[in-house]
Amino acid sequence: MLQDLSIKNFAIIDDLQISFPKGFSILSGETGAGKSIIINAVNLLLGSRVTSGFIRTGAETAELEAFFNISPDSRAALILKENDIDPSEGLLVRRIIAQNNRHKIYINNRLSTSTLLNAVTADMASISGQRAHQGLLDENQHLLILDQFGKLMPLREKTGRIYQDIQPLIQKLNRLNNAKERQAEQIELLEFQKNEILEADIKEKEDAELEKELVLLKNGETLYTAVHSGLEELYNAQNAIVERLTEVKKRLEKACQIDPELDPQVEGLADTTFRIEDIADNLRAYLGNIQIDEKRLAVIADRLHDLQKLKRKYGGSLEAVNAHLKSIKKQLAGFENISDEIAQTEEKLAEQCRKLAEIAVQLSEKRRQTGIRLAKKVEKELEDVKMSNTRFEVSLKQIPASESASPFLVVNGGSISETGIDRASFIIAPNIGEDLKPLTAIASGGELSRVVLALKVILAETESVETIIFDEVDAGIGGSVAEVVGQKIAGLGAFHQVLCITHLAQIAKFGHTHFRISKQVVNGRTITSITQLDREARIKEIARMLGGVKMTQATLDHASEMLFE
Repeated sequence: MLQDLSIKNFAIIDDLQISFPKGFSILSGETGAGKSIIINAVNLLLGSRVTSGFIRTGAETAELEAFFNISPDSRAALILKENDIDPSEGLLVRRIIAQNNRHKIYINNRLSTSTLLNAVTADMASISGQRAHQGLLDENQHLLILDQFGKLMPLREKTGRIYQDIQPLIQKLNRLNNAKERQAEQIELLEFQKNEILEADIKEKEDAELEKELVLLKNGETLYTAVHSGLEELYNAQNAIVERLTEVKKRLEKACQIDPELDPQVEGLADTTFRIEDIADNLRAYLGNIQIDEKRLAVIADRLHDLQKLKRKYGGSLEAVNAHLKSIKKQLAGFENISDEIAQTEEKLAEQCRKLAEIAVQLSEKRRQTGIRLAKKVEKELEDVKMSNTRFEVSLKQIPASESASPFLVVNGGSISETGIDRASFIIAPNIGEDLKPLTAIASGGELSRVVLALKVILAETESVETIIFDEVDAGIGGSVAEVVGQKIAGLGAFHQVLCITHLAQIAKFGHTHFRISKQVVNGRTITSITQLDREARIKEIARMLGGVKMTQATLDHASEMLFE
């Protein structure tokens, strides 16, 4: 329920605070006073799109705020909890509209998004005007209205769940069939790749080892020259390093006979001599292994070229090439089982689709029965508001299956969707002798208002919204019809909070609470104000609505009689 509404710097409204009670509240006032501006503000707080054009001239921002009482188990409370927003004290929505279009939304004082706002307020209120009835005139919503009236939502939701369960199976089957169609071509390609890799007979880290060998082969002469000359200097040449070290050691050995402290140095020279001899042996062996082989060089270069080609094709490294080979083998094994997987998927789909078709047909039959009951109720309500002999029907047609529709989502030549197999349309003939036409084709504003009201009354017990707002629902009606409309709207107050903007005293007199909206010029600026009327003020407002500018005692007496009869 909408409890408090605050509007600041919005259109011609400077600063407005309103508290709405339960039941049926009337909002009246002269044309242009700002009644519809208040409704626009509520619309924005429910999630409608904003523009900076709403901002009052001279202001940088406009601020709108609404507080709703919500029950702990309501859909809004559950969504708030899912988004870590505490709903225990109610729902506070605040919107700041800025000239720079950097608008902001706050939900319970937390910065939020329009997506979350729309989700939270989806069931908060519905606003009905002469040409904007939020769903009642939208044929796309007629099926939903029918299901809500017939309490078919559980069956509809079950249909939707099965439909959603089927979608992944259809997608999987399509992928498998597409894969099977391309199977021969893919197998040929994969077999070629497998054989190409297997024939290469790749060894682990083979490319790194071959590149090392290639470097040695290319630099064989340089290595031979360096090692050979080093060996000559150390050991082979006349007066080589080993020979000179041996002479030094002999002289020091003789010196040791004089001073034994030289023994460690002699031992060090002996060790150094032995180490140089070992180095010389190793260099001789190395010389024997140095290759200067142009044929081997060509073989290695060709092998590295082949390996590089495989790396470019299959991942950039020999590890990637081997991983690709494993993937190929897995894919080829999968192709062997694809026919079995297709058969299993088709079996699952057939079972799910059988369930879906059964429940969709069951739902359709219940809708036809519900449509008959709804039509009778609407005709009865229309008779009460002076539209006797009006014919109203709920037209149900099966959704035609398109050529691209999945055969698993077709029953009796029609398509199955999340909502079943039906498309609903409300059709009406307000006058005797006329053909039934879509509800949206009604030309008379008064007739349209009464049809919408009739549907609102019928749906009152099943509709989930807490607050219903009628924006000049009295358009095109008057006299005794207006009084019946007033009674009907007042009846809605037993189930919902109802706010009604009206120019008719015959409707206003039924309100439990009455607000007057007026505008005046203060310091050269037009401002809108709202006042909750007491008994005396309400009589005067009803009299104004009856008699216009000139108010006589007779008019006041009539207003008092109407209001308190």
